[in-house]
Amino acid sequence: MTTSIQTIPFSNLALSFIPTLIVVAILYKWSNEHRTALYGISRMLVQLLLLGYFLNYIFESNSGLVVVSVIAVMVFVSSWIALRTIKTRRRALYTKAFASLLLGGGVTLLLITQGVLNLDPWYYPNYFIPLAGMIFANSLNSISLAADRLEAEIGRDVHFEHARDIAFKSSLIPITNSLFAVGLVSIPGMMTGQILSGESPLIAARYQIMVMCMVFGSAGISSACFLALVKQDFVKHNVNTESSTQTNSKIE
Repeated sequence: MTTSIQTIPFSNLALSFIPTLIVVAILYKWSNEHRTALYGISRMLVQLLLLGYFLNYIFESNSGLVVVSVIAVMVFVSSWIALRTIKTRRRALYTKAFASLLLGGGVTLLLITQGVLNLDPWYYPNYFIPLAGMIFANSLNSISLAADRLEAEIGRDVHFEHARDIAFKSSLIPITNSLFAVGLVSIPGMMTGQILSGESPLIAARYQIMVMCMVFGSAGISSACFLALVKQDFVKHNVNTESSTQTNSKIE
C-alpha cells in the first residue's frame, strides 16, 4: 500500500461539527449547560490549530534543545493538572507529582524511544514529542484519579495502606478498560492513523502494542510513585484532623 493520507478541506472539516452541535443543542434543551460544552469545543479548536503550527516549527527546527524544552514544559504543566482534583495541599504535593511523572513517564519515554525505536537522532521530534504527549497525558490522568480516590478514602478514616491500594486500582481503571477493548471495540488512534496513511495493518499493530504497553506502564508506575511519596502528607493530615476533632469534642 502506497496511498498517502487524504488532506481534509476546511469546508469538509466543518461537517464534523454537526454531531457536536447536536449534543450542544440537547444540553441547552435539557440542562442549560451548553456554555461549558461550547467553551470546551472552542478551546479544542484553538489549541489544536495552534498545536499544528507549533509542531510544524519544532519538526522543522530539528533541535534537541527545543525538544527537551517542550518535554520540560509538558512535565511541569502535567504535574499541576494532575492535582486538579485535590482541594487542599495542592502546592505541597506538586513536587511529588512532578517527581512521579518524571520517573514513571520519563523512564518509559527513554526506554521506548532509545530501546524499542532506536531513534536517530535520539530526540527525533516527529516521534519523541507525540509519544511524550501520550505518556504524560495518561500518567497525569492516573495520578489525578489516584490522588482524588486517596483523598476520599482518607477522608472516610480508611487506613492509609488500604486507601492506597484502592486508589491505585482506581487509577488504572481507564487504561485497563482500554486493554480489554482494543482490537475488539476500538481501533486506537495511532493504529488508525498509520492504516489511513497506507501502512500495513500488521506493522500498525506492532506500534499499537508498543503504545498500549507504554501508556499502561507509565501510568501505573507514575501513580504508584505518587502514592508512595505522599504517604507522610496524608498520614500527617489525617492525624492533625483527628487531633483537632478530639480537641473540639473536649471543649464542647
